[in-house]
Amino acid sequence: MANIPTPHINAKEGEIADTVIMAGDPLRAKFMAENFLEDVFQFNDVRGMLGFTGTYNGKKVSVMGHGMGIPSIGIYTYELYHFYDVKTIIRVGSAGAYSKDLHIGDLILAQGACTDSSYGNQYKLDGVFAPIADFGLLRKAAEECDRLGYKYAVGNVLSSDVFYSDTPHVDGWLKMGVLGVEMEAAALYMNAARCGKKALVICTVSDHVITGEVTTSEERRTTFTHMMEVALSLA
Repeated sequence: MANIPTPHINAKEGEIADTVIMAGDPLRAKFMAENFLEDVFQFNDVRGMLGFTGTYNGKKVSVMGHGMGIPSIGIYTYELYHFYDVKTIIRVGSAGAYSKDLHIGDLILAQGACTDSSYGNQYKLDGVFAPIADFGLLRKAAEECDRLGYKYAVGNVLSSDVFYSDTPHVDGWLKMGVLGVEMEAAALYMNAARCGKKALVICTVSDHVITGEVTTSEERRTTFTHMMEVALSLA
């Protein structure tokens, strides 16, 4: 692999598994490595974006941070797919709920990702590309949630470029049935589609845009374990 190490990942050949579970917060990746994996070693520390490889139920799996927003996850997943030949990336992240049926701790399985980002412009398409999850991963994730009794919803999320919006337009997305908002799924799904790889986004509701329910950063890092269990079961 002549292109590795990359500008953002200093792993050597063979140190990253075929499946990588990714979180925006690198400390969430560290938490997963310490609490779910065995025989763990760290493969990345560039820019503090921690990455670890170990085994889960005897199978090699990697966990890694991807940072906040579409540009950040776009870079890391591109390098993982293209230069480290990763086959599957599953994002485990937090989301702000729109749907009145969702509450703190519920899971969202992102079947598709709407976006206000211009990330897709690079592909020079004659229309608007619809970024979607790998159906096989999505189906297995739903089945695992059913088996474990975890409350979840399947549908569209909004991958927004803006966290503090000067002109929020929640009502329009609500009318279209969008379940919640996060900041990365669309880029992950587009990268996966472009290079023929697999991707899925599983989010835990960390706050509710309409009702005002909220969690702390510590809670988001250490208590959102249901989505981690589901993601690792797919590795």
